[in-house]
Amino acid sequence: MDVKNCRQCGRLYNYIGGSYRNLCPDCISKLEDKFQEVKDYIEAHTGASIHEISTDCEVSSKQIEQWIREDRLTFADDSPIGIPCEACGVTIKSGRFCENCKSTMTQKLNSMYQSPSSDTTVKTDRSNPRMRFLDK
Repeated sequence: MDVKNCRQCGRLYNYIGGSYRNLCPDCISKLEDKFQEVKDYIEAHTGASIHEISTDCEVSSKQIEQWIREDRLTFADDSPIGIPCEACGVTIKSGRFCENCKSTMTQKLNSMYQSPSSDTTVKTDRSNPRMRFLDK
């Protein structure tokens, strides 16, 4: 059993894991209520900025940005709200990376899983039972 102190209220609780690290169930419930309040506010005030949402809903702008990065909040293209891409800094409406950086990362990962080049060979001299090395 993993017992921790809630980072927000300081109470002890049984830590189970989840998306809200180091928060007790009561604080998680309060945060989820705030999320729903922010979501309803955004639907009612489509042109509001992060600062306005933060002030009117009494939620930190850092928390709103976290919800945007987690793809829990998404904004239309004409919305003034945007956060920077973590890789290149371009303004995006949700997530962590822009489409260009996502495709670049996908290409890099795909190239890692392609078959190795033909210039790499393995010595197969079985007459001497020692360690074998790759030749390049």
